[in-house]
Amino acid sequence: MKSQKNVQKYDWSFFLKHIAIIAIPVALQNLLTTTGSMVDTMMLASLGEQTVGAVGLCAQFSSLMFAGYWGFIGGGMMFFSQYWGAKNDEGITRSFGLTLSFMMAVGMLFAFLALGAPGFIMSIYTDKPEIRQIGIRYLRIVGFAYPLQVLAMAMSALLRSIEQVKIPLYGGMASVAANCFFNYVFIFGKFGFPQMGVTGAALGTVLAGIVNLLILLFFVLKKRIPYVLEFSGYFRWNRDFIHQYLEKCFPILCNEILIGVGNMLINIVLGHQSEKAIAAVAVFRTLEGLVIAFFSGFSNAATVLVGKEVGAGNHDVALWRAKRLVYLCSTLIGTACLCLFAVHNPLLHAMGLRDESYRIGTGMLIIYGVAAVIRMGNWAQNDTYRSAGDAAFGSVLEITFMYALVLPCVYLANYAFHAPFLLVFAFCYVDEPIRYLIMQRHMYSAKWIRPVSDAGMATIEEFRARHGIKRAKP
Repeated sequence: MKSQKNVQKYDWSFFLKHIAIIAIPVALQNLLTTTGSMVDTMMLASLGEQTVGAVGLCAQFSSLMFAGYWGFIGGGMMFFSQYWGAKNDEGITRSFGLTLSFMMAVGMLFAFLALGAPGFIMSIYTDKPEIRQIGIRYLRIVGFAYPLQVLAMAMSALLRSIEQVKIPLYGGMASVAANCFFNYVFIFGKFGFPQMGVTGAALGTVLAGIVNLLILLFFVLKKRIPYVLEFSGYFRWNRDFIHQYLEKCFPILCNEILIGVGNMLINIVLGHQSEKAIAAVAVFRTLEGLVIAFFSGFSNAATVLVGKEVGAGNHDVALWRAKRLVYLCSTLIGTACLCLFAVHNPLLHAMGLRDESYRIGTGMLIIYGVAAVIRMGNWAQNDTYRSAGDAAFGSVLEITFMYALVLPCVYLANYAFHAPFLLVFAFCYVDEPIRYLIMQRHMYSAKWIRPVSDAGMATIEEFRARHGIKRAKP
């Protein structure tokens, strides 16, 4: 194992090279997806602000589904990356099978709700009848895309964890191109097809999901990646493994589900504003995706580069990398926010915002630009802890602050004090600076390194003794 001194002296070139190898393809894929969403919004803008707002609210329901299965993604990637570092092929395969099973259950549940109860869903998010009816038409079709998206997401998480990051990028590129093409054809009725409006956008999303999945399967078959193809190995679970898996995933599941519910409650407040504000929120969420696209690359880099070393037993290397990933992430996010704001004027206009909705959208971007640097630093630290085996610390912290501080501030500002919309929006990020300080202290304590592989367990006590860690919870 490398000493801390040698790590500092020799690891920089390898470190930066592998950040680029992992982070850039992931960031590009998500950037392409967000760009596709922007193009969709621009197409829908011609149908009016109500349509833009309705599809934006439907996207919040999709985000709730994302929160429901992301706990299994986070837990699964911890196992994938650590077993990848330990060269445990059987562990990777059975972890993928268990992760996929849980994720698909979530995807099918949300598909059932979208297809069977779209009116109930829209009534939760908005009280505007016109917007509600548009959203119902959209959900009744886009629900078919949910299981496809879940399967593609599970495969992409596995491929990134084993450093096959280009395959999800290829799938993302094809999906975005297909989505833009099909939306153009079906929304506006080109090449002899009828003009379908918002239902055409939903159909385009379903077809793009099929394209993405087909591309992923093509490259998996071409490269003969065993973990995806060994179906019989998916279900080689025993009670101890399921217990260990759920024990590690449970804090992440609680985090993602409870934070997803918290964000839904916030979106309910935002969805009961004026139609101008609802349209501005829908456009903002799309542009927010540009920033998150850059962050997602670092998130995956943290999971793989840190989790792999923890799994291999190189805990000093993992600690060194984790610290630098967090600061590099915050620097990159700050740069991305500045670039976004520099071009916000034509973007907001191209996406259909005018006058009051444009003013609200601009204000939201300014507030978010300041908050995102700290917010993404918190997310990067939490993803790092999870990859190393500590799924509880960041999750408990985020849940506590969401329900003890953020939600009370948002609801009191809106309903008790009738504060301006932008002030209500700003309170969504009131907890970030406090959490950042607490997360930093935990980062430097090194208590978050908790391996699950045999190789990692073999060296952990020596590492803890060297860093003065007297006791670590299992």
